[in-house]
Amino acid sequence: MKAAYQNLHEFIRALQQAGELLRIEAPVSTYLEITQITDLASKSPGGGKALLFENVIESDFPVLTNAFGSDRRICMALGVPSLDALAQRLQRFVQLEPPKSFADAFRLLPMGLDILRAIPRKLKRAPCQEVVYRGKDVDLTSLPVLTCWPQDGGPFITLPVVITRSLVTGRRNAGMYRLQVFDASTTGMHWHIHKDGSHYYQEYRKTPTRMPVAVAIGTDPATTYAATAPLPRGVDEIMLAGFIRRKPVPMARCLTVDLEVPAEAEFVIEGYVDPDELRLEGPFGDHTGYYSLVDEYPVFHVTALTHRQNPVYPATVVGRPPMEDCYLAKASERIFLPLLKTILPEISDFWMPWEGVFHNATVIAIDKEYPGHARRVMSAIWSQGQMSFCKVAILVDTDMDLSRPREVFKTILNELDLEADLYIAEGILDVLDHSAPDALFGGKLGIDATRRVAGERDRTEPATPVPIPEPAVVERAAKEVSPHLVASYAPAMEARNRLLVLNFKKNGKVAGRKLVNKLFKHPDLAAFSIFVLYDSNIDLKDGSLLLWKAFNNVDPKRDIVKTGGRILIDATKKGREDDHHRPWPDDIVMDQEIVERVKKRAKELGIEQFLA
Repeated sequence: MKAAYQNLHEFIRALQQAGELLRIEAPVSTYLEITQITDLASKSPGGGKALLFENVIESDFPVLTNAFGSDRRICMALGVPSLDALAQRLQRFVQLEPPKSFADAFRLLPMGLDILRAIPRKLKRAPCQEVVYRGKDVDLTSLPVLTCWPQDGGPFITLPVVITRSLVTGRRNAGMYRLQVFDASTTGMHWHIHKDGSHYYQEYRKTPTRMPVAVAIGTDPATTYAATAPLPRGVDEIMLAGFIRRKPVPMARCLTVDLEVPAEAEFVIEGYVDPDELRLEGPFGDHTGYYSLVDEYPVFHVTALTHRQNPVYPATVVGRPPMEDCYLAKASERIFLPLLKTILPEISDFWMPWEGVFHNATVIAIDKEYPGHARRVMSAIWSQGQMSFCKVAILVDTDMDLSRPREVFKTILNELDLEADLYIAEGILDVLDHSAPDALFGGKLGIDATRRVAGERDRTEPATPVPIPEPAVVERAAKEVSPHLVASYAPAMEARNRLLVLNFKKNGKVAGRKLVNKLFKHPDLAAFSIFVLYDSNIDLKDGSLLLWKAFNNVDPKRDIVKTGGRILIDATKKGREDDHHRPWPDDIVMDQEIVERVKKRAKELGIEQFLA
């Protein structure tokens, strides 16, 4: 397998040779149509194929999507047979011991070469500057920028490597921050408040000085991935890309700003951000599966647009998982496990379920040694870098196979003492979390599903199981509790803690948690210990949908009620009756006309396989 691709074109050729690329020659629109086709591919078994749209309406440039969107393609992109192989390489550095003798020093030579290869090198002539537009000649509307979803505020550049430099330390950040194209020469700059780009921006605000910014679109795949990686502040993403590639990333000086960009990029946008200028940006159909709301963000003014001869414009489409970004996140999960172990060596593995959209849920396997160990790890996780955004931390024993989700959840349901093993706290949340009453801060849930060790109180012995009533009896009981409980379903998973999910048709007056006493007291519902409420339009038999809604819609402090060894979880959309006064974002749903149009054109587009 090739370890390093010189540029995106070389990666595209490798995808073609591996049978991982579908070329679409029929004309397609950047307005919703490419998104719908990509979404079908992303949600196909195994992630479908990478898509190269060769005939984009009103554009001279082809568009590439879903290039990273499968287990095989993410490994190809990073030049490894498996993600764990790359993690093992990183672990060797983390566990490096000094040589015991001169002869032993030769053992370290290959690692030293790895470090040297990670250092970027400078080129005087760069392919990314073969075609140059400056000043008034710049026209961002010439790029095939996608409008992904019906409620999006406009077209967004979704796969950029945004390069900035600290005014204080001079260190570089290469991060991935979306850019809403406002017009021919300005975009939004979506720096989340917790990200490095935003931190550097705040440095410039204190001066105030114009902040130089460069955006590389279509870098080699390792560099594109590195821009998404959750590195500690000040660690150079370009060096991470070089480490992954085992080959330096060639860099070139920009033409109008004092920054360097990957020389082999397809496109480069140069310009500046005025620290005092903000503009409304959004909405945007985000990776959470919801629209992120309109808010004020800095404005990026373009001073130059350059590109290679015959460039390809890469884009990613995000939305309800699974999507391409799930595989980028999976790479980070595997690659950064060794680094997490250096801080918390008791961690043997961790897993971020796709339904948790990376920051809402993490399952962590630990080698438990002493009483309260699981609680300690929860607290530590909630204070570590980007892991601090995790809303639900689930602790299991080290012998749990995290690659078997059903067994993981069954074990959790069997181990939990609902009175003693749920730890509700408060802390920082990702800016995209919409469930908490206040932005950026809210409830967190720690779940201790580890086995008890000496010195810990035994779990309460479960009561003698009550037979589960027939579905019709359960349905009738639910409606006796409230006429707004319009449907119910008990998943077929025999466990200590039995689960009942219910559709709750909200009327804007009654909060779900107000039903807790009636639910717990009804004799025909005594067989169940966990009740989860969902909106009336939710399919109660779609397990992935249920997890996605629960992880996204629940603020643990407000929406979980526990008493007498039973709990109620309200995973519905919240409003004023729930003491939720922030705007609640809409689910991302494609325009039905676009859905039907793509379906009718399936044969012409060559995508029948994604509709099977």
